[in-house]
Amino acid sequence: MLRMTATLALAGSVVPLTACDLLGRDPAPDPAADPLAPMIATALDLAARCQEIAAAHPDQAGLLTPISAGHLAHAQALAAVTGAASPGAAPTAGTGNETADAPAALAALREAEQAGREQAAGLCLAAPAERAALVGSIAAALATYVEVLK
Repeated sequence: MLRMTATLALAGSVVPLTACDLLGRDPAPDPAADPLAPMIATALDLAARCQEIAAAHPDQAGLLTPISAGHLAHAQALAAVTGAASPGAAPTAGTGNETADAPAALAALREAEQAGREQAAGLCLAAPAERAALVGSIAAALATYVEVLK
């Protein structure tokens, strides 16, 4: 009888705590409001630019295809960290510079890569430790892409 009373008393105290915990939780944060969300858009935009330049200038595909793949990998890693939907492929929205002559298109891409690197470096400094490594590695990759495109 004593065991049953103790079990019921314990169960009675656990149920209210469990109910409070389930009902008192904050809703899941919106992935679009995450500070890293703009980096996903940037990565997808850069991937699309690389793909469009490669399509307009097939002689540049060997250079741009791995860079585009890197940007898509960045977008997927960022989506995993932020809880956003994982992007499948880069959108095809370009700036119009992709069909210019190859040197001009690569120069415009290099500027966009540099802007992306600056964005990532700034966010890396403000990111919590568990995200700083990812954002820092993306900034380093973008810096490499800038150098490759010179």
